[in-house]
Amino acid sequence: MPVLTEQPSMGDVLKYEVNPNYTREVITLLQGIPYPVGSVLGKITASSKYTLSPATGSDGSQIASAVLLYAVDATLADAEGIVVARGPSIVSRAGLAYGATVDDGTKITAKLAQLAAVGIIARDGV
Repeated sequence: MPVLTEQPSMGDVLKYEVNPNYTREVITLLQGIPYPVGSVLGKITASSKYTLSPATGSDGSQIASAVLLYAVDATLADAEGIVVARGPSIVSRAGLAYGATVDDGTKITAKLAQLAAVGIIARDGV
């Protein structure tokens, strides 16, 4: 019998939110990559588009401010996505996906603190 593998879903990332009408936003993702569920995103100040939040930078996206709730393929063009953009909300730490430059514990801790500043709390084992 073949083994079936289910892709990660919103339920693997979002564990609690006070009210979806308050915590969620529809945003525009910058073209160039496929964004997985749980992507930690930052907003580019000049264009108001979101991208994976890098460890450093100066365009605004270096500040993590949202978590993507559904996978979006923005490889060929900008695409819309649904994010949790404010709290109170709780996400699973294990379900988060980071940009390539967020590659150690210190940088991940910084991203989690940035999310906490907008009310998005990451927890283990939720």
